[in-house]
Amino acid sequence: MTNIQRNRTLQQTTTSLSSADVLKAARDFFQRRSGIYSAFVEQEGPTHMTLRGQGGEEIVVGVAMAGAATAVTASSYLFDQQVALFLASLPPAAPVDALAGAAS
Repeated sequence: MTNIQRNRTLQQTTTSLSSADVLKAARDFFQRRSGIYSAFVEQEGPTHMTLRGQGGEEIVVGVAMAGAATAVTASSYLFDQQVALFLASLPPAAPVDALAGAAS
């Protein structure tokens, strides 16, 4: 039996935002959600944040530099759709070809 939820609990993207800006965006995004989909900061560090929903649901967001971009990993068992919306709201990282052309 396969776990169809596994691919939805850990989601990743890259963005042009700095690590600090990604974490601020996560805080703002999840605090603005209405009703049962809002979540509030429980723990925060320079490279991660955990948020807790009103029903105890946990969202974890981690950031790391990936060349000229910021890699963002987010995980939640119950808030997978909201995590996907958050990651989609981030500006994308510049394509690698564009970065290589700018360095020439």
